[in-house]
Amino acid sequence: MEMNKQINILLVDDEEPIREALLLLLKNADYRISSCGLGQEAIKHLENEPFDILITDLFLPDITGIDILKKAKELYPVIEVILITGHASAETAVRAMKEGAFDYITKPLNIEELRVIIAKAIEKQQILSENISLKKQLRDKYEFSNIIGSSPAMQKVFSRITKVIKTDSTVLILGDSGTGKELIAKAIHSNGPRRNKPFIAVHSGAIPENLLESELFGHTKGAFTGAIRDKMGKFEAANLGTIFLDEIATLPMHLQIKLLRILQEQEVERIGSNKQIKLDVRIISATNVNLEEEVKKGAFREDLFYRLNVIPVILPPLRERVEDILPLVRHFLAKYCKEMDRPLMNIAKEALIALEIHKWPGNVRELENVIERTVALTEGDHINLSDLPQDIIRSYNEQEDLPTRVTMRGVDLVKVLTDIELKMISDALSLSDGVKARAAALLNLNRTTLVEKMRRLGMDG
Repeated sequence: MEMNKQINILLVDDEEPIREALLLLLKNADYRISSCGLGQEAIKHLENEPFDILITDLFLPDITGIDILKKAKELYPVIEVILITGHASAETAVRAMKEGAFDYITKPLNIEELRVIIAKAIEKQQILSENISLKKQLRDKYEFSNIIGSSPAMQKVFSRITKVIKTDSTVLILGDSGTGKELIAKAIHSNGPRRNKPFIAVHSGAIPENLLESELFGHTKGAFTGAIRDKMGKFEAANLGTIFLDEIATLPMHLQIKLLRILQEQEVERIGSNKQIKLDVRIISATNVNLEEEVKKGAFREDLFYRLNVIPVILPPLRERVEDILPLVRHFLAKYCKEMDRPLMNIAKEALIALEIHKWPGNVRELENVIERTVALTEGDHINLSDLPQDIIRSYNEQEDLPTRVTMRGVDLVKVLTDIELKMISDALSLSDGVKARAAALLNLNRTTLVEKMRRLGMDG
Protein backbone atom coordinates (compact mmCIF):
# COMPACT_ATOMS: atom_id res chain seq x y z
CA MET A 1 0.00 0.00 0.00
CA GLU A 2 1.42 3.40 -0.95
CA MET A 3 1.88 5.64 2.08
CA ASN A 4 -0.11 8.52 0.48
CA LYS A 5 -2.80 6.36 -1.12
CA GLN A 6 -6.43 7.20 -0.29
CA ILE A 7 -7.92 4.44 1.86
CA ASN A 8 -10.98 2.77 0.31
CA ILE A 9 -13.52 1.69 2.95
CA LEU A 10 -16.75 -0.28 2.46
CA LEU A 11 -19.37 0.22 5.19
CA VAL A 12 -22.21 -2.33 5.47
CA ASP A 13 -25.14 -1.90 7.92
CA ASP A 14 -28.87 -2.41 7.41
CA GLU A 15 -29.74 0.51 9.74
CA GLU A 16 -29.62 3.61 7.57
CA PRO A 17 -29.25 6.09 10.51
CA ILE A 18 -26.13 4.21 11.65
CA ARG A 19 -24.68 4.26 8.11
CA GLU A 20 -25.32 7.98 7.75
CA ALA A 21 -23.87 8.74 11.18
CA LEU A 22 -20.73 6.70 10.43
CA LEU A 23 -20.33 8.35 7.01
CA LEU A 24 -20.47 11.74 8.68
CA LEU A 25 -18.26 10.88 11.66
CA LEU A 26 -15.60 9.07 9.59
CA LYS A 27 -15.40 11.86 7.05
CA ASN A 28 -11.70 12.18 6.34
CA ALA A 29 -9.70 13.41 3.37
CA ASP A 30 -7.70 10.16 3.44
CA TYR A 31 -10.79 7.92 3.37
CA ARG A 32 -13.07 7.16 0.45
CA ILE A 33 -16.17 5.49 1.90
CA SER A 34 -18.84 3.49 0.04
CA SER A 35 -21.87 2.11 1.89
CA CYS A 36 -24.79 -0.27 1.49
CA GLY A 37 -27.44 -1.99 3.63
CA LEU A 38 -27.42 -5.62 2.45
CA GLY A 39 -24.80 -8.35 2.27
CA GLN A 40 -25.37 -9.19 -1.39
CA GLU A 41 -24.95 -5.51 -2.28
CA ALA A 42 -21.67 -5.52 -0.37
CA ILE A 43 -20.42 -8.53 -2.34
CA LYS A 44 -21.24 -6.74 -5.63
CA HIS A 45 -19.26 -3.71 -4.42
CA LEU A 46 -16.31 -5.98 -3.53
CA GLU A 47 -16.44 -7.70 -6.92
CA ASN A 48 -16.45 -4.36 -8.75
CA GLU A 49 -13.55 -2.61 -7.01
CA PRO A 50 -10.83 -3.29 -4.41
CA PHE A 51 -11.26 -2.11 -0.82
CA ASP A 52 -8.68 -1.72 1.93
CA ILE A 53 -11.08 -1.87 4.89
CA LEU A 54 -14.46 -3.57 5.28
CA ILE A 55 -16.69 -2.50 8.21
CA THR A 56 -19.77 -4.71 8.37
CA ASP A 57 -22.60 -5.51 10.75
CA LEU A 58 -22.46 -9.14 11.83
CA PHE A 59 -26.22 -9.69 11.43
CA LEU A 60 -27.85 -8.55 8.19
CA PRO A 61 -31.27 -9.37 6.66
CA ASP A 62 -29.90 -11.58 3.86
CA ILE A 63 -26.47 -12.98 4.82
CA THR A 64 -24.13 -12.62 7.77
CA GLY A 65 -21.09 -10.41 8.17
CA ILE A 66 -19.01 -13.61 8.41
CA ASP A 67 -20.20 -14.57 4.88
CA ILE A 68 -19.11 -11.15 3.57
CA LEU A 69 -15.79 -11.45 5.43
CA LYS A 70 -15.05 -14.80 3.75
CA LYS A 71 -15.85 -13.43 0.30
CA ALA A 72 -13.77 -10.29 0.94
CA LYS A 73 -10.75 -12.37 2.02
CA GLU A 74 -11.17 -14.59 -1.03
CA LEU A 75 -11.11 -11.55 -3.34
CA TYR A 76 -8.49 -9.49 -1.46
CA PRO A 77 -6.38 -11.52 1.00
CA VAL A 78 -4.87 -8.37 2.56
CA ILE A 79 -8.21 -6.60 3.24
CA GLU A 80 -8.85 -5.87 6.92
CA VAL A 81 -12.37 -6.56 8.24
CA ILE A 82 -13.97 -4.93 11.28
CA LEU A 83 -17.22 -6.53 12.47
CA ILE A 84 -19.99 -4.64 14.27
CA THR A 85 -22.83 -6.18 16.24
CA GLY A 86 -25.37 -5.39 18.86
CA HIS A 87 -25.31 -9.01 20.01
CA ALA A 88 -21.88 -9.33 21.57
CA SER A 89 -20.74 -12.67 22.83
CA ALA A 90 -17.42 -14.38 23.37
CA GLU A 91 -18.45 -17.08 20.91
CA THR A 92 -19.15 -14.69 18.02
CA ALA A 93 -15.97 -12.72 18.78
CA VAL A 94 -13.80 -15.86 18.71
CA ARG A 95 -15.45 -17.08 15.50
CA ALA A 96 -14.96 -13.71 13.82
CA MET A 97 -11.25 -13.61 14.71
CA LYS A 98 -10.76 -17.20 13.53
CA GLU A 99 -12.25 -16.28 10.17
CA GLY A 100 -9.72 -13.46 9.82
CA ALA A 101 -11.47 -10.40 11.24
CA PHE A 102 -9.07 -7.65 12.30
CA ASP A 103 -11.24 -6.56 15.23
CA TYR A 104 -14.73 -6.63 16.69
CA ILE A 105 -16.78 -3.70 18.07
CA THR A 106 -20.21 -3.64 19.69
CA LYS A 107 -23.20 -1.31 19.47
CA PRO A 108 -23.78 1.36 20.59
CA LEU A 109 -20.62 2.37 18.73
CA ASN A 110 -17.85 4.37 20.29
CA ILE A 111 -16.69 6.38 17.29
CA GLU A 112 -13.27 7.17 18.80
CA GLU A 113 -12.70 3.47 19.43
CA LEU A 114 -13.67 2.73 15.82
CA ARG A 115 -11.29 5.44 14.55
CA VAL A 116 -8.43 3.86 16.54
CA ILE A 117 -9.26 0.38 15.18
CA ILE A 118 -9.32 1.70 11.59
CA ALA A 119 -5.98 3.47 12.10
CA LYS A 120 -4.41 0.25 13.44
CA ALA A 121 -5.83 -1.76 10.53
CA ILE A 122 -4.34 0.72 8.04
CA GLU A 123 -0.98 0.62 9.84
CA LYS A 124 -0.96 -3.18 9.66
CA GLN A 125 -1.73 -3.05 5.93
CA GLN A 126 1.06 -0.57 5.30
CA ILE A 127 3.60 -2.74 7.14
CA LEU A 128 2.43 -5.83 5.27
CA SER A 129 2.55 -3.98 1.96
CA GLU A 130 6.09 -2.71 2.70
CA ASN A 131 7.22 -6.23 3.59
CA ILE A 132 5.76 -7.63 0.35
CA SER A 133 7.46 -4.83 -1.61
CA LEU A 134 10.82 -5.42 0.12
CA LYS A 135 10.63 -9.16 -0.55
CA LYS A 136 9.84 -8.47 -4.21
CA GLN A 137 12.78 -6.06 -4.42
CA LEU A 138 15.06 -8.71 -2.89
CA ARG A 139 13.79 -11.38 -5.30
CA ASP A 140 14.27 -8.99 -8.24
CA LYS A 141 17.75 -8.04 -7.04
CA TYR A 142 18.86 -11.65 -6.73
CA GLU A 143 17.26 -12.96 -9.90
CA PHE A 144 19.96 -14.84 -11.81
CA SER A 145 19.34 -12.56 -14.79
CA ASN A 146 20.48 -9.64 -12.62
CA ILE A 147 23.79 -11.27 -11.72
CA ILE A 148 26.14 -9.96 -14.38
CA GLY A 149 28.09 -12.55 -16.30
CA SER A 150 27.74 -13.74 -19.87
CA SER A 151 31.17 -15.36 -20.03
CA PRO A 152 31.38 -19.16 -20.50
CA ALA A 153 32.81 -19.45 -16.98
CA MET A 154 29.80 -17.70 -15.43
CA GLN A 155 27.33 -19.58 -17.60
CA LYS A 156 28.69 -22.78 -16.04
CA VAL A 157 27.97 -21.31 -12.61
CA PHE A 158 24.41 -20.34 -13.59
CA SER A 159 23.81 -23.79 -15.05
CA ARG A 160 24.94 -25.43 -11.81
CA ILE A 161 22.94 -23.27 -9.42
CA THR A 162 19.79 -23.43 -11.58
CA LYS A 163 19.81 -27.16 -10.96
CA VAL A 164 20.10 -26.86 -7.17
CA ILE A 165 17.73 -24.00 -6.29
CA LYS A 166 14.66 -26.20 -6.03
CA THR A 167 16.43 -28.75 -3.84
CA ASP A 168 17.49 -28.58 -0.21
CA SER A 169 20.95 -29.92 -0.96
CA THR A 170 23.87 -28.47 0.98
CA VAL A 171 25.99 -26.19 -1.23
CA LEU A 172 29.68 -25.25 -0.92
CA ILE A 173 30.66 -22.10 -2.85
CA LEU A 174 34.36 -21.91 -3.71
CA GLY A 175 36.11 -18.82 -5.01
CA ASP A 176 38.65 -16.10 -4.33
CA SER A 177 37.77 -13.14 -2.13
CA GLY A 178 35.54 -10.67 -3.94
CA THR A 179 34.10 -13.08 -6.50
CA GLY A 180 30.55 -12.70 -5.14
CA LYS A 181 30.02 -15.83 -3.04
CA GLU A 182 27.38 -14.24 -0.80
CA LEU A 183 25.56 -12.84 -3.85
CA ILE A 184 25.30 -16.36 -5.27
CA ALA A 185 24.14 -17.75 -1.89
CA LYS A 186 21.38 -15.11 -1.72
CA ALA A 187 20.36 -15.89 -5.30
CA ILE A 188 20.04 -19.60 -4.48
CA HIS A 189 17.89 -18.78 -1.44
CA SER A 190 15.79 -16.05 -3.13
CA ASN A 191 14.91 -18.26 -6.10
CA GLY A 192 14.19 -21.42 -4.13
CA PRO A 193 11.25 -22.77 -2.10
CA ARG A 194 12.53 -21.07 1.10
CA ARG A 195 12.50 -17.59 -0.49
CA ASN A 196 9.94 -16.21 1.99
CA LYS A 197 11.82 -17.55 5.01
CA PRO A 198 14.91 -16.10 6.74
CA PHE A 199 18.32 -15.82 5.09
CA ILE A 200 20.96 -15.49 7.80
CA ALA A 201 24.59 -14.78 6.84
CA VAL A 202 27.42 -15.54 9.28
CA HIS A 203 30.95 -14.38 8.48
CA SER A 204 32.89 -16.73 10.73
CA GLY A 205 36.24 -14.99 10.28
CA ALA A 206 34.82 -11.65 11.43
CA ILE A 207 33.52 -12.93 14.80
CA PRO A 208 35.97 -13.39 17.71
CA GLU A 209 36.44 -17.09 18.47
CA ASN A 210 35.23 -16.72 22.07
CA LEU A 211 31.90 -15.31 20.81
CA LEU A 212 31.41 -17.49 17.75
CA GLU A 213 29.88 -20.51 19.51
CA SER A 214 27.23 -18.36 21.19
CA GLU A 215 26.52 -16.49 17.94
CA LEU A 216 25.98 -19.71 16.03
CA PHE A 217 24.23 -21.91 18.57
CA GLY A 218 22.86 -19.51 21.21
CA HIS A 219 23.09 -19.80 24.99
CA THR A 220 20.95 -19.95 28.12
CA LYS A 221 20.92 -17.43 30.93
CA GLY A 222 23.86 -18.03 33.27
CA ALA A 223 25.68 -20.36 30.83
CA PHE A 224 28.82 -18.22 31.26
CA THR A 225 29.86 -14.88 32.72
CA GLY A 226 27.91 -12.15 30.96
CA ALA A 227 25.07 -14.44 29.82
CA ILE A 228 22.37 -12.36 31.51
CA ARG A 229 19.53 -13.71 29.39
CA ASP A 230 18.71 -16.53 26.98
CA LYS A 231 19.97 -15.89 23.46
CA MET A 232 18.83 -17.46 20.20
CA GLY A 233 21.67 -18.50 17.90
CA LYS A 234 21.94 -17.90 14.16
CA PHE A 235 20.86 -21.46 13.35
CA GLU A 236 17.59 -21.03 15.26
CA ALA A 237 17.07 -17.62 13.63
CA ALA A 238 17.45 -19.26 10.22
CA ASN A 239 14.95 -22.04 10.97
CA LEU A 240 12.82 -22.93 7.92
CA GLY A 241 15.14 -20.74 5.82
CA THR A 242 18.81 -20.70 4.84
CA ILE A 243 22.01 -20.08 6.79
CA PHE A 244 25.07 -18.92 4.88
CA LEU A 245 28.38 -19.75 6.57
CA ASP A 246 31.09 -17.66 4.94
CA GLU A 247 34.79 -18.29 5.58
CA ILE A 248 33.90 -21.78 6.79
CA ALA A 249 37.59 -22.78 6.84
CA THR A 250 38.15 -20.48 9.84
CA LEU A 251 35.70 -22.46 12.02
CA PRO A 252 37.56 -23.85 15.06
CA MET A 253 37.76 -27.65 15.35
CA HIS A 254 35.40 -27.92 18.37
CA LEU A 255 32.74 -25.95 16.48
CA GLN A 256 33.26 -28.08 13.38
CA ILE A 257 32.11 -31.03 15.52
CA LYS A 258 28.93 -29.17 16.56
CA LEU A 259 28.24 -28.14 12.98
CA LEU A 260 28.64 -31.76 11.86
CA ARG A 261 26.01 -32.79 14.43
CA ILE A 262 23.58 -30.18 13.08
CA LEU A 263 24.09 -31.48 9.56
CA GLN A 264 23.53 -35.06 10.69
CA GLU A 265 20.71 -34.60 13.20
CA GLN A 266 19.08 -31.30 12.14
CA GLU A 267 18.99 -30.12 15.73
CA VAL A 268 20.92 -27.63 17.84
CA GLU A 269 21.73 -27.35 21.54
CA ARG A 270 22.28 -23.95 23.16
CA ILE A 271 25.33 -23.44 25.38
CA GLY A 272 24.32 -24.28 28.96
CA SER A 273 21.33 -26.38 27.92
CA ASN A 274 20.79 -30.08 27.31
CA LYS A 275 17.59 -29.49 25.36
CA GLN A 276 17.69 -30.36 21.65
CA ILE A 277 15.95 -27.84 19.37
CA LYS A 278 14.77 -29.33 16.08
CA LEU A 279 15.78 -27.44 12.95
CA ASP A 280 14.83 -27.32 9.30
CA VAL A 281 17.63 -25.24 7.78
CA ARG A 282 19.38 -25.26 4.43
CA ILE A 283 23.12 -24.77 4.81
CA ILE A 284 25.19 -22.93 2.21
CA SER A 285 28.86 -22.44 3.05
CA ALA A 286 31.70 -20.68 1.29
CA THR A 287 35.47 -20.42 1.42
CA ASN A 288 38.37 -18.90 -0.49
CA VAL A 289 40.83 -21.62 0.59
CA ASN A 290 41.35 -25.18 -0.62
CA LEU A 291 39.43 -27.25 1.93
CA GLU A 292 40.89 -30.50 0.65
CA GLU A 293 44.36 -29.17 1.51
CA GLU A 294 43.06 -28.10 4.92
CA VAL A 295 41.77 -31.66 5.45
CA LYS A 296 45.19 -33.08 4.54
CA LYS A 297 46.85 -30.72 7.04
CA GLY A 298 44.38 -31.79 9.75
CA ALA A 299 42.93 -28.27 10.05
CA PHE A 300 39.48 -29.26 8.78
CA ARG A 301 37.44 -32.38 9.50
CA GLU A 302 37.18 -34.71 6.53
CA ASP A 303 33.67 -35.89 7.45
CA LEU A 304 32.46 -32.28 7.71
CA PHE A 305 34.06 -31.43 4.35
CA TYR A 306 32.12 -34.22 2.63
CA ARG A 307 28.88 -33.14 4.36
CA LEU A 308 29.34 -29.54 3.17
CA ASN A 309 30.62 -30.39 -0.31
CA VAL A 310 27.44 -32.11 -1.55
CA ILE A 311 27.11 -29.64 -4.43
CA PRO A 312 30.23 -27.51 -5.07
CA VAL A 313 29.86 -24.23 -6.99
CA ILE A 314 33.16 -22.77 -8.21
CA LEU A 315 33.22 -19.03 -8.92
CA PRO A 316 35.89 -17.95 -11.42
CA PRO A 317 38.18 -15.01 -10.64
CA LEU A 318 37.51 -11.87 -12.66
CA ARG A 319 40.76 -12.27 -14.64
CA GLU A 320 39.24 -15.44 -16.14
CA ARG A 321 36.05 -13.69 -17.27
CA VAL A 322 37.43 -10.59 -18.98
CA GLU A 323 34.39 -10.32 -21.27
CA ASP A 324 32.27 -9.57 -18.17
CA ILE A 325 34.33 -6.49 -17.23
CA LEU A 326 32.60 -4.06 -19.64
CA PRO A 327 29.03 -4.95 -18.51
CA LEU A 328 30.17 -4.84 -14.87
CA VAL A 329 31.73 -1.40 -15.40
CA ARG A 330 28.50 -0.13 -16.99
CA HIS A 331 26.46 -1.58 -14.12
CA PHE A 332 28.62 0.02 -11.41
CA LEU A 333 28.76 3.34 -13.28
CA ALA A 334 24.96 3.44 -13.43
CA LYS A 335 24.70 2.46 -9.76
CA TYR A 336 27.13 5.03 -8.36
CA CYS A 337 26.18 7.88 -10.69
CA LYS A 338 22.61 7.44 -9.46
CA GLU A 339 23.67 7.21 -5.80
CA MET A 340 25.82 10.36 -6.11
CA ASP A 341 23.14 12.17 -8.13
CA ARG A 342 25.39 12.60 -11.17
CA PRO A 343 24.61 12.22 -14.90
CA LEU A 344 25.63 8.85 -16.29
CA MET A 345 29.35 9.04 -17.04
CA ASN A 346 31.11 7.81 -20.17
CA ILE A 347 34.41 5.94 -20.12
CA ALA A 348 37.23 6.39 -22.62
CA LYS A 349 38.33 3.41 -24.71
CA GLU A 350 41.87 3.36 -23.29
CA ALA A 351 40.47 3.51 -19.73
CA LEU A 352 38.28 0.50 -20.48
CA ILE A 353 41.23 -1.37 -22.01
CA ALA A 354 43.21 -0.62 -18.84
CA LEU A 355 40.40 -2.09 -16.72
CA GLU A 356 40.37 -5.21 -18.91
CA ILE A 357 44.16 -5.62 -18.71
CA HIS A 358 44.29 -5.31 -14.91
CA LYS A 359 44.59 -8.65 -13.09
CA TRP A 360 42.01 -7.76 -10.37
CA PRO A 361 43.37 -9.64 -7.33
CA GLY A 362 40.33 -8.35 -5.41
CA ASN A 363 37.98 -9.50 -8.17
CA VAL A 364 34.51 -7.97 -8.66
CA ARG A 365 34.59 -6.26 -5.25
CA GLU A 366 37.83 -4.48 -6.22
CA LEU A 367 36.34 -3.42 -9.57
CA GLU A 368 33.26 -2.03 -7.83
CA ASN A 369 35.42 -0.08 -5.36
CA VAL A 370 37.49 1.37 -8.22
CA ILE A 371 34.38 2.53 -10.10
CA GLU A 372 32.82 4.03 -6.96
CA ARG A 373 36.03 5.92 -6.15
CA THR A 374 36.47 7.07 -9.76
CA VAL A 375 32.90 8.37 -9.98
CA ALA A 376 33.36 10.25 -6.71
CA LEU A 377 36.67 11.88 -7.66
CA THR A 378 36.36 12.51 -11.41
CA GLU A 379 35.42 16.02 -12.58
CA GLY A 380 32.99 16.21 -15.48
CA ASP A 381 31.07 13.38 -17.08
CA HIS A 382 33.91 11.50 -18.84
CA ILE A 383 36.34 9.01 -17.27
CA ASN A 384 39.78 9.01 -18.87
CA LEU A 385 42.76 6.73 -18.26
CA SER A 386 44.30 9.38 -16.00
CA ASP A 387 41.25 9.24 -13.70
CA LEU A 388 41.92 5.60 -12.79
CA PRO A 389 44.08 4.45 -9.84
CA GLN A 390 47.85 4.44 -10.44
CA ASP A 391 48.30 0.66 -10.29
CA ILE A 392 45.79 0.22 -13.13
CA ILE A 393 47.45 2.97 -15.21
CA ARG A 394 50.82 1.31 -14.56
CA SER A 395 49.54 -2.08 -15.81
CA TYR A 396 48.24 -0.39 -18.96
CA ASN A 397 51.53 1.40 -19.61
CA GLU A 398 53.53 -1.79 -19.11
CA GLN A 399 51.28 -3.50 -21.64
CA GLU A 400 51.95 -0.65 -24.08
CA ASP A 401 55.73 -0.90 -23.60
CA LEU A 402 56.12 -3.43 -26.43
CA PRO A 403 58.01 -1.51 -29.16
CA THR A 404 55.96 -0.84 -32.27
CA ARG A 405 58.44 1.43 -34.07
CA VAL A 406 61.96 0.91 -35.35
CA THR A 407 64.46 3.49 -34.07
CA MET A 408 68.19 4.05 -34.70
CA ARG A 409 68.85 1.81 -31.68
CA GLY A 410 67.31 -1.06 -33.60
CA VAL A 411 64.84 -3.70 -32.35
CA ASP A 412 64.87 -7.46 -31.81
CA LEU A 413 61.94 -8.21 -34.11
CA VAL A 414 61.88 -11.95 -33.38
CA LYS A 415 61.71 -11.36 -29.62
CA VAL A 416 58.99 -8.70 -29.96
CA LEU A 417 56.83 -10.93 -32.14
CA THR A 418 57.43 -13.90 -29.83
CA ASP A 419 56.40 -11.85 -26.79
CA ILE A 420 53.24 -10.68 -28.56
CA GLU A 421 52.34 -14.25 -29.58
CA LEU A 422 52.93 -15.53 -26.05
CA LYS A 423 50.78 -12.79 -24.54
CA MET A 424 47.90 -13.16 -26.99
CA ILE A 425 47.81 -16.96 -26.82
CA SER A 426 47.88 -16.83 -23.00
CA ASP A 427 45.02 -14.31 -22.98
CA ALA A 428 42.97 -16.41 -25.43
CA LEU A 429 43.49 -19.57 -23.38
CA SER A 430 42.51 -17.72 -20.20
CA LEU A 431 39.32 -16.39 -21.79
CA SER A 432 38.40 -19.83 -23.11
CA ASP A 433 39.05 -21.79 -19.89
CA GLY A 434 41.97 -23.56 -21.56
CA VAL A 435 39.84 -24.97 -24.40
CA LYS A 436 42.22 -24.79 -27.37
CA ALA A 437 39.50 -24.89 -30.04
CA ARG A 438 37.79 -21.86 -28.48
CA ALA A 439 41.13 -20.05 -28.00
CA ALA A 440 42.01 -20.72 -31.66
CA ALA A 441 38.67 -19.21 -32.74
CA LEU A 442 39.40 -16.06 -30.70
CA LEU A 443 42.74 -15.75 -32.54
CA ASN A 444 41.22 -16.60 -35.93
CA LEU A 445 43.49 -19.66 -36.19
CA ASN A 446 42.95 -23.35 -36.83
CA ARG A 447 43.29 -25.46 -33.71
CA THR A 448 46.24 -27.37 -35.19
CA THR A 449 48.00 -24.07 -35.98
CA LEU A 450 47.50 -22.92 -32.40
CA VAL A 451 48.85 -26.20 -31.00
CA GLU A 452 51.91 -25.94 -33.25
CA LYS A 453 52.56 -22.33 -32.17
CA MET A 454 52.26 -23.35 -28.51
CA ARG A 455 54.72 -26.19 -29.06
CA ARG A 456 57.17 -23.85 -30.82
CA LEU A 457 56.90 -21.25 -28.05
CA GLY A 458 57.46 -23.89 -25.38
CA MET A 459 54.00 -23.45 -23.85
CA ASP A 460 52.61 -26.38 -21.87
CA GLY A 461 49.71 -28.27 -23.35
